[in-house]
Amino acid sequence: MDQISQIKLELLSPAKNLRSGKLAILSGADAVYIGGPELSARSAAGNSWEDIEELIKFAHQYYSKVYVALNTIFYNEETEIIKGSIEKAYSIGADALIIQDTGILEMHLPPIPVHASTQCNNSDPEHIRFLRDTGFSRVILARELEIDQIEKISKKVPGIEMEAFVHGALCVSFSGRCYFSQYLSGRSANRGKCMQVCRLPFDLEDSSGKVLAKSKYLLSLKDMNLSGNLDQMINAGVTSFKIEGRLKDEAYVGNVTAAYSNEIDRIIENSNGKYTRASSGKVQLKYEPDLNKTFNRGFTKYFFNGRKEEVISPDYQKSLGEFIGKIKNISYDYFTLDRVHDLKNGEGICWFNKNNKLTGVNINKVEVERIYPNKTIPDSEGIEIYRNENPSFEKAVINGTERRIGLSFKVQEKNGVFKITATDEDNNQAEIEFNHVKIIANKPEGLFENWKKQFSKLGDSIFYFDKIELDPENKYFIPLSVLNEKRREIISAVLKVRIGSFPVSIAGQKISGIKYPEKILDSSFNISNEYAERFYKKHGAEINEFAAEISDNHSIKRVMTTKHCMKHWLGNCPVDTKKINSFSEPLYLVLKEKKFRLEFNCKDCIMEIYSE
Repeated sequence: MDQISQIKLELLSPAKNLRSGKLAILSGADAVYIGGPELSARSAAGNSWEDIEELIKFAHQYYSKVYVALNTIFYNEETEIIKGSIEKAYSIGADALIIQDTGILEMHLPPIPVHASTQCNNSDPEHIRFLRDTGFSRVILARELEIDQIEKISKKVPGIEMEAFVHGALCVSFSGRCYFSQYLSGRSANRGKCMQVCRLPFDLEDSSGKVLAKSKYLLSLKDMNLSGNLDQMINAGVTSFKIEGRLKDEAYVGNVTAAYSNEIDRIIENSNGKYTRASSGKVQLKYEPDLNKTFNRGFTKYFFNGRKEEVISPDYQKSLGEFIGKIKNISYDYFTLDRVHDLKNGEGICWFNKNNKLTGVNINKVEVERIYPNKTIPDSEGIEIYRNENPSFEKAVINGTERRIGLSFKVQEKNGVFKITATDEDNNQAEIEFNHVKIIANKPEGLFENWKKQFSKLGDSIFYFDKIELDPENKYFIPLSVLNEKRREIISAVLKVRIGSFPVSIAGQKISGIKYPEKILDSSFNISNEYAERFYKKHGAEINEFAAEISDNHSIKRVMTTKHCMKHWLGNCPVDTKKINSFSEPLYLVLKEKKFRLEFNCKDCIMEIYSE
C-alpha cells in the first residue's frame, strides 16, 4: 500500500515528568502528554517549561509528539497565565494543546492543533461535529462509550481524529461532570485538584435506614484494560490509543507502554500495509512486558461491550497486582503456595483476609518453597496471594529498553573524492565529501568489512546500523581513524536533517456561524470566565448557570453523573431483571455524617448523585 494512504496509529502515553516521558518514548510511545507548570488537570504533575522543551527535543528525534495538557477551566484573573502558557508551548515546539475550557478558542491562538479533552463531553456526534467545526483537530472520547457508539461517531463525523482511553484508572463520573470534591472540600476536579472521593468507603442505605452495604468502595472502579480490543477500536475509527497515568511512576509507564506498543506492532504486521506507526524506530526490550506486574485494581473493559461485567472493586481500592498462587500450607512464620513461583526477598504481597479486607506485607526471605513475610501470616489455606511490589521487575523496565532508528550508508569514490550518503528509515538523507590520498589497499577484499565494522559502531546515537553499500570499484585504503571521524560527521549531518524535517501538525479549520447543539447551559458546562461566556453566546447558547467553582459550594446539588449503577450492582436493574426490590427508595450513599441521594435515569442508563 502507498505510504501516503497508510493509516497512522498512535500510542499515547502519560508523562508525569521528564524522566517518565523519555522512558515512554523509548518504550514505544508515538506521543506523550504532559502538564505544564499551571492549569493542568493533574495539579500534582506540573512540569517546568525547560523540562517540557527538553522532552520535545528528545521525542522529535523519533518523530514522536508531545501534547501539553492545559485542560482545566480558568478564571478571568488567570487569562494572562493561560495566554502565556499557550504561547510558550507553541514557541518550544509542542505538537498540540489539550484543553477543556472552550474560552481558549476566543483567544488569538498561534497555529497549533487543539485537542478537546474528555471533559468536553465528547460522547455524541452532534457535540463532536460542533467541536470539529470550531477548530478542534482531535477529540478525546468519553470513557463510557461502547464500541458501537464510537463507530457511529466515526461515520457521522469524518475529518476529526479520535483518541480513546485504553488503559489505566477510570473516573466513575462523566469527565468534567464531577463536583463531589468541590462540594466536600472546595477542591475542584475541573481545576486539577480532585480529592478522589470515589476511592473512599461508603455505606449504602435505603429510605428506611436499612443498610444494604457497609464500608464498601462503591464508587471505586477497577482499572481499564482494552489491550485485547485494539483491533475493534481501529476498525471503529480510533487512531490514538491513550494510556492514563500522569501520576504514575516510571516503571508503570514503561511497562504499560511497551505492552501496548507490542500489540499495535502485531496489528500492523498483520494489516498487509494498511496501517503504520505514527512515529519511527525499533524498540528493543530486555524484559517481557506484563500488565499484571504494575499497579492495577483489577481490570475491566468498562462499558466497551455494554453493561456486561462488574466494574467496581467494592472490597479494595489499592493495587492488587499479579496473581501468584494459592496458600497450600501455613506454619507459624511461613507459608507455601500450590505452584512454582518467583517471589523474592523484599517484594510486596497481598491477600484478602477472613474479613475480606485487603492485607499487604513485604517478604523477609524466600527459602525454596517457604515464604517468610515480615508481619502477618495468611489466616487460612486456599487464600489467593498477589504480588503488588516487584522492585526487580521495575528496575528491569527502567533500565531495560532502547529505541533506535534504522540507518544505511552508501560510499562512492571518484577521482580521489569520497562521498558518503546516509539515509534513515524515513528517507532523510545527508551527504559528506572528503579528499584522501588514493592508496591501493594491500587486501582489497577486506575493505568492505573495514567500512562495515566502523560504520556499525553507532554508540549512543539514536541510530542502529542497517546496511552499507560500497562502490565495487573503490579499492583504496582509508585509515580507521578517518573512517571513525567521517562516521561521526555523517551521523551528525543526517540527525540535523532528520530533526529539520520533523512533520509539523496542522491546526483544525474553523467554520463560522456554527450553532451549539444545546440552547440552555447550566453549571455542568463549567463556564468560569468571560471568554467561555462569549464563546457559547456567539454560538447561539443561553447561559443559565455558571460553573460551580465560581458559585457558592452549597448551591451544588448534583455532585456526580455516572453510568455506574447501584441498582445494577444490587441485582435490581429494572431493565435487565424483573426482580422485586428488597429495599425502599430512594437509596442513599453515606460518607461519615453526610448522605447523598441516588436518582436513576433508566431510559438513558445513568445514575445521578445529589447532596442532601
